[in-house]
Amino acid sequence: MTFGERIRQWWLRLRCPTEFLCDNCRYDHDSACHRRERPNATRCPDYKSK
Repeated sequence: MTFGERIRQWWLRLRCPTEFLCDNCRYDHDSACHRRERPNATRCPDYKSK
């Protein structure tokens, strides 16, 4: 993981009020997200807050 990716993941954890990103993600439904980590992702490049 590059330094930029680590900074981005750190920033996402600050912005997300829950333990799992999926709980607060705008793509948290089956037709929008097909990642294996869903619904318990703690890191995701597609995360967008609701």
